[in-house]
Amino acid sequence: MKWNRRYAYFFPWVLLLIPLLMWVLWLLTPKKRLVVAIVDKTALTTEGQEHISLTWILNHYRFTKNARQRYDVGRDYFGFFPKENEKFRLKGLERFDEPLLNKLSTDADLVYYTDTYGIFSNEWYRKKNITERSGTIYGGLSAQDIAFMEKMKQKRKLVMAEFNTIGSPSAMTERYHFEQLFGLKWTGWIGKYFSLLDTAANKDIPRWLIHGYMSRHNNSWPFTKEGIVFVGEDNTIVVLEAGKDLEAAVPYIVTESAFRDYYDLPERVNYSYWFDIVVPDTAINRVQARFSIDLTATGQKELARYGIPATFPAVQAHVGKDYQFWYFSGDFCDNPISFNTSYFKGIELFRFLFMNRLDKTQRKSFFWSFYRPLVSTILKDYYAGKSKRR
Repeated sequence: MKWNRRYAYFFPWVLLLIPLLMWVLWLLTPKKRLVVAIVDKTALTTEGQEHISLTWILNHYRFTKNARQRYDVGRDYFGFFPKENEKFRLKGLERFDEPLLNKLSTDADLVYYTDTYGIFSNEWYRKKNITERSGTIYGGLSAQDIAFMEKMKQKRKLVMAEFNTIGSPSAMTERYHFEQLFGLKWTGWIGKYFSLLDTAANKDIPRWLIHGYMSRHNNSWPFTKEGIVFVGEDNTIVVLEAGKDLEAAVPYIVTESAFRDYYDLPERVNYSYWFDIVVPDTAINRVQARFSIDLTATGQKELARYGIPATFPAVQAHVGKDYQFWYFSGDFCDNPISFNTSYFKGIELFRFLFMNRLDKTQRKSFFWSFYRPLVSTILKDYYAGKSKRR
């Protein structure tokens, strides 16, 4: 009985001491200077949702923008900066002339394009009808973005990008230059899983998507279950519904064995957010992970009708002495995580506390099981190589 009472007394203190120790160990971890140019043109709030996962990794693993200063999720990026009362600042690369782009490409160790989709007038000024399309305030790849990435490639730096870097509203000229620079081609298709396709019950389905489908199908939207929606560049909408078209409703990522072991990734992980379908030049880039969709015979016919593949790249890369390039065919950096957890060393050992494996749409689980180990390893390897080149 005495032992049980002592145990009950000390147990709460142990629970308090563990996070305190983890925080102290994080503080004692040596800082590593890695200058990262983050580009986010879709930062609707100061929380930086579109690049928070990257900044979390930089902070957690003690990568700093100079000898002392940590990365700030609300300040340290190029793009759209929201302010109060519908005001904003544009601090993208569009304001850079040639000498400034040269200087930035010399100073920066790597660039990561987390999102170029941009900000639209409905969501910014009216704060309503945000699922309707409207005029663009800011967004899309610019000529300066392409020039900067080209300079980074020429200087053998690391370039990272993901969905939505070359999709709408990027102009065809900039998209073509990106494709030529890095050996891939966008098919014009994007897609997303929806947990409920019933438009009366799920208000998060974009209105433009619904209208686009109905305009070509006699004003009909017959879907009520979960499913996957594909959107073509010409606004063609293809809907696959669970049961009828899909054996498994959620797309998933399958990772190659050797790549999986090195980056500590699961063999298979669900992915429930936006993705694009790109075709790699396999003479330049290697595909290490692929999206896969489990289809019924009806679903196979539907995708074949539009030339949409059931399997396509999720992660591709060129890692050579000439330059390094990674492309993620999904909105990988946008995950609903708490930035505060990045201040605790070893927090990844307790990732089960933040994951719900019963929820197949869990983007938090995707961050902890896939994005965090992948990107942290990429950055650690690049930093180690950078240190050797000094």
